[in-house]
Amino acid sequence: MQRTLLTPRTIVTMDSQKRILHGSGIIVRGNSIEKILSPEELKTSGKFDGEVVSSPSLVAIPGFIQTHIHLCQTLFRGLADDLQLLDWLRLKIFPFEAAHDERSMYASAIAGVAELVRSGTTTIMDMGSVHHQEQVIRAVVDGGIRAFLGKAMMDMNELYPRLKEPTKDSVRSTLHFAEEWHNKAEGRLRYAVAPRFILSCTDELLHEAFAMTSSFPGMLFHTHAAENRHEMDAVRKRCGMDNVEYFDKLNILHSNTVLAHCIWLNDREVGLMAERNAHVAHCPSSNLKLGSGIARIPDLLSKGINVSLGADGAPCNNTLDMFQEMRLAALMQKPIHGPESMNADSVLTLATMGGARALGIEKETGSIEPGKKADIVLLDLNKIWNSYSEGQDIYSTIVYSGSPDNVQSVMIDGRWILRDGALTTIDQEKVVESARLELNKLLKRIQA
Repeated sequence: MQRTLLTPRTIVTMDSQKRILHGSGIIVRGNSIEKILSPEELKTSGKFDGEVVSSPSLVAIPGFIQTHIHLCQTLFRGLADDLQLLDWLRLKIFPFEAAHDERSMYASAIAGVAELVRSGTTTIMDMGSVHHQEQVIRAVVDGGIRAFLGKAMMDMNELYPRLKEPTKDSVRSTLHFAEEWHNKAEGRLRYAVAPRFILSCTDELLHEAFAMTSSFPGMLFHTHAAENRHEMDAVRKRCGMDNVEYFDKLNILHSNTVLAHCIWLNDREVGLMAERNAHVAHCPSSNLKLGSGIARIPDLLSKGINVSLGADGAPCNNTLDMFQEMRLAALMQKPIHGPESMNADSVLTLATMGGARALGIEKETGSIEPGKKADIVLLDLNKIWNSYSEGQDIYSTIVYSGSPDNVQSVMIDGRWILRDGALTTIDQEKVVESARLELNKLLKRIQA
């Protein structure tokens, strides 16, 4: 079995002790971290039986984990700006998604995967569209990223009636994808049922989707909740209560439930989230760009609710860059809760172990520790905008001034997916050209 020795300048472990190690080594065996060598062990270990990656100027961190992504929307970047959520969906996103064919869906997804890897993300939870989910799966497998995937389930859609399907068809196709892909691709792929949001799902669909999770160990329930005031008004009109209260009434608020956004939670809902051990996927850039609001993240954390981060989709962001999400997650809270809130250490935790806990894989990834998967990012922090020395706070350097340009190499499951700045599983030039070509075709289909 292949063994690799990484010798970075610094290792930011993100383990339970938040150890920061200098001059240590990481032994990777197959797809896992075998051992962390101390500086003394590294000096006396002798000749290593395997590849040695000497990187004395680089910093190793766990790969970022994004818990709310829409790969199907990557092509739509810059085409849905300056709209509030429901108009954004009705006028732009739903018509665009409905116009996808197999080629454009693959082009969108593989472009998103390439961007995510280049910016240090090693694991995602993605919500697809109603059709062509197999192309999203193919792109994720081709790209080599770790992912929880689920086609969007919608059996009602007053905003755009053409993008929905009968309840039985939605459940049947979801079950098919789950049976075919859950725990496949050497364990990198898992399924997460993904009802879009309350306004696009009947109670029957929500029940059926959640019930399916009990048949597949490790399967998650992934949906949107409490994102926008107008959405909230519509939910109250239909359900007589707010999002999370309604999920709890339907008995689908549990420890395997991950809710994206959660901006407009009432106090009772916060209590329910904490009591049921449900998780929040916080999407700062999307929430600001759509004018949706600022989630009360410090309050949620103080109640013991696990919070993770996600970029959402490219047309409401307009990047898939975790560095930007971390910086905004910290900064947007400080005018409200004070400059001491959401420090860099805690925000990097959301981007790594917070994501792992949300996905139920905290024993597999999210930190650099023996026995965990080798999902490791090597950062070059010797840049003009964030030159790091050991006298500085490394968390601050990463969170407040880091960018994708700092990402030098990315290892996922023990395999180099980005090596010395070059993608190894994806032809970047081909992906860019295909994305441009397929978007032009998609826009013509909409106009026809």
